[in-house]
Parts: sequence; structure tokens; C-alpha cells
Amino acid sequence: MPLDVHLMITDPDRYIEAFVEAGAAMISVHVEVLPHLHRTVHAIQALGAKAGVVLNPSTPVVALEQIAGDVDFVLVMSVNPGFGGQAFIPRSESKVKEVRALLDRTANPAPVEIDGGIDRQNVGCVVAAGARIIVAGSAVFHTPDPERATRELRAAALGALTSPAVPR
Repeated sequence: MPLDVHLMITDPDRYIEAFVEAGAAMISVHVEVLPHLHRTVHAIQALGAKAGVVLNPSTPVVALEQIAGDVDFVLVMSVNPGFGGQAFIPRSESKVKEVRALLDRTANPAPVEIDGGIDRQNVGCVVAAGARIIVAGSAVFHTPDPERATRELRAAALGALTSPAVPR
């Protein structure tokens, strides 16, 4: 199981090597905090991990334009970072589509990840929009049966993925 580390911190460059040494297979950093994003993405890759970039809800997709061809994945935050249990921001669905379109324009097959407020009611929509890595916290861990919740979430995501209207 790959360890996906989301560095939701102001100076991620200081910690990247330690996280790779600890076993991180994927490391994502926020566009909003890095003045030298290109250098950070390539540093993560040079250490042998997949490099992802994160967009907060209010950050436009155009912020990825110059780095889109270099990333291994893009994480769209569908809540404002900080704490679990927040409500999904509906605009995130179209943002996933925009990110997928940008990656496609650069011929980058990198997956789009989504995190924040994901549950059985919205997972199908974000998968249909192009998300292929789904992060769900409260929808799983704030239930009496996390195993069942996980199975149901996965089934809803796979159902959307296998729909004839969903591009692969």
C-alpha cells in the first residue's frame, strides 16, 4: 500500500527527505506556499517519490499551468485545509474537470486526487469529473462501521467509473 503524504505546511522543502526516508511513496505540496514549485517537485522526484501539487479551493487551476507537465498527480482540496468534517464545496467538481483538461493538454496522464467532504453522495460526481484518487476521512471514520462505509464508498466510486459516460 503506497503511503501518500500531504504536506499541508508552510516550509515543506525542509521535510521532504525525512518523509521519503520514512517510506512516503507520494508527496504533495501546496502551490500557495512555494515560490519555487518547480524545484520542489523535481526534488521530490529525485528522491524517488511521486510528486504532487495541491490546490486550495480558492486557488485557480491556472496556477498549475507552468508545472502541469512535470507533476505525478494533482490534489484538489474540496474543503479549506485545516480540520476534518467540513462540507464538500460543490465547485470542486468543475475544478477537477479543469485540472484533468489541463493535464490532458500537456499530455500528462497524472491522476487527479480529491480530498475534503467526500462521501457516498458526491464520490460518483467527482469520479465522473476525473478524480481517480479519493481521500475520505469522516465518511469512513465517523461511522459505526468503517469497513462497511469503505466498501460502500468504493462501490459508488467504481459505479461512476464504469458508467459509459465516464472517460477513462
